[in-house]
Amino acid sequence: MLPHEFQNIIPPSSPSADILEPHKLTREFHQEVKARQEFSLYCQWYYETAQRHQQELEKMTGDINILGWFRRTFF
Repeated sequence: MLPHEFQNIIPPSSPSADILEPHKLTREFHQEVKARQEFSLYCQWYYETAQRHQQELEKMTGDINILGWFRRTFF
């Protein structure tokens, strides 16, 4: 509680600020949910891409080393 001499200087909080507070919290909540969903989708894409690249690398290691023929090495 403010001392008596300061109560008239500082205006009380406006009712409109109290009304808008739930809307602000709701907006922040929805932004957080959207950000988490986008991050989850990104992580899913990243893991799928990494898995595909690992499979491609395994296939490539089994291929014939054409450049090795020119250098006379096969491994």
